[in-house]
Amino acid sequence: MKALIVGGRGQLGRGLAATSPAGTCIVSHDLDTLDITDASSVRAMIRVERPDLLFNAAAYTAVDKAEGDESAAYEVNAVAVGILADAARAIGARFVHISTDFVFDGTSGIPYAPTAPTNPLSAYGRTKLAGEKRAGEDALIVRTAWVYAPIGANFVRTMIRLMGERPQIRVVADQIGTPTYAPGLAAALWSLAGQERIGLYHYTDSGVASWYDFAVAIQEEALAAGLLERAVPVVPISSAAFPTPARRPQYSVLDKSSTFEALGGAAPHWRSNLRVLIGEISTNG
Repeated sequence: MKALIVGGRGQLGRGLAATSPAGTCIVSHDLDTLDITDASSVRAMIRVERPDLLFNAAAYTAVDKAEGDESAAYEVNAVAVGILADAARAIGARFVHISTDFVFDGTSGIPYAPTAPTNPLSAYGRTKLAGEKRAGEDALIVRTAWVYAPIGANFVRTMIRLMGERPQIRVVADQIGTPTYAPGLAAALWSLAGQERIGLYHYTDSGVASWYDFAVAIQEEALAAGLLERAVPVVPISSAAFPTPARRPQYSVLDKSSTFEALGGAAPHWRSNLRVLIGEISTNG
């Protein structure tokens, strides 16, 4: 089997390459080798590579910046998705697209099912929802949230750095969701794709947390692993005390029951995967 990964240098793209099934031929592209908003370039590349499976792990993820440049976000998160999906469909390749919890408004008191009504609050959320629609009914679309990995810019690495630099950390405590370990998400995507699933699925690690909960756990694990020399106060604050250009959903826990059934079991709890990640950083830097 031949798989093409778009967004190959990102956290998920690297995770997909690292967790690919034995015998899979991987072709990876990123911004410097493929403009996914250029239909002719995408079609030409697809015709040459002729993958069996196309993963779209690329996205415009600058959530706050998108508020002032929604058109640029739309090109990457929506228009490019349609281009990739059409190019894959033209050669009979299966298309896997990654979406986000930001398609929901966060007013639910229970986890969001894949069939729950969408109502994005931000430009990022609106453009990602538009991308879902452009992916088509024959695509596998997996929504996820709070993704982090051993490499790249993410909340875990940022918290460890700030905790080593500052006497105190202030973290939002009233936004609730679930962290997601990128290699675990990647393995789930391979499994779902291998079953030739199509339609909407949700995947994150198991459990629930606020950003404050996540930060406290990061410090505890980093201290235990020797990545931090001292503990600093982690102060819970409200979203109102930390205003941002883009509105975030206050509650974006995703219902993964149908996904876990398809995978044959639940994902590890986020705290367990955090410990794995901290161990990797401790070993590899």
